[in-house]
Amino acid sequence: MDSTKTAGAAARPTRSGGHEAPRRPRQSFGRTVRAYVALMKPRVLELLLVTTVPVMILADGGFPNIWLVVATVIGGTASAGSAAAFNMYLDRDIDAHMQRTVNRPLVTGEVSPRGALVFAWSLAVFSTVWLWLTTNWLAATLSAVAIFFYVVIYTMILKRRTEQNIVWGGIAGCFPVLIGWTAVTGSLAWPPVILFALVFLWTPPHYWPLSMKYKDQYENVQVPMLGATRGGSQVGLQVILYAWATVVCSLLLIPVAGMGLVYTVSAVVFGGWFIYESHVLYHRAVQGTEPRPMRVFHASITYLTLLFVAIAVDPLLPF
Repeated sequence: MDSTKTAGAAARPTRSGGHEAPRRPRQSFGRTVRAYVALMKPRVLELLLVTTVPVMILADGGFPNIWLVVATVIGGTASAGSAAAFNMYLDRDIDAHMQRTVNRPLVTGEVSPRGALVFAWSLAVFSTVWLWLTTNWLAATLSAVAIFFYVVIYTMILKRRTEQNIVWGGIAGCFPVLIGWTAVTGSLAWPPVILFALVFLWTPPHYWPLSMKYKDQYENVQVPMLGATRGGSQVGLQVILYAWATVVCSLLLIPVAGMGLVYTVSAVVFGGWFIYESHVLYHRAVQGTEPRPMRVFHASITYLTLLFVAIAVDPLLPF
């Protein structure tokens, strides 16, 4: 191959005597849309739906107005997507050095930093105004607070400074239950507070196993996730303690919200399974065998999903 042609294709001379950066080929509209959707972390949005809609059913004592559900889901999706986009914008430096995040749009260049920032702010403004107009001011305010907490408290302040980052930063992920409840009732009560606490306690045993899996990558970018700063047995013990606390908290909803048989059985059975998987992780770490942390990670997602499905079904049944 002619080296002069290769050089000319890589960098063309400018009038000032310098060289232009090589032009990126223009990507298709569909690929651009997919890149911006990826900024919203769609898999996290699935958990948003799992925790929002069932709480709305519980608050209503039946199935609420379908338009209210759709409006709340749209606003909540935009709110969570905004927080995720801000997070990717702020973390683009470390995302470029972690294998699990190197394909994110800001790392690959499919979305520019400026584009991501404009997108994040647009979603934040839209979600707040939308929820204010279609639900009520309290739901809109809680949505804005959730964005602030995830972006400022977690991403900007805690994530790179303390191994307890996910404990307190995870509070942002607890807000959908409050938003769902207030969208229906216009006020807060003890049931959503208990569910807020449940998601708060669930987040560490959900995320710490993932940080064990990617321990080397977190060490490489100097992000002090507990799974990267402590040994497997220490992390496993913390996972057990939080898993037990999560299940105990879930049982508080039975007397407070008058939950029936479906929820009661689900909380005990699925909670017992979650605790069992947490103990397996700990014992394997203590014995020096492969702890298989992703089993607990996936179990935690399944547990939360099934528990909230039970929350949605229970008010619709007579027992």
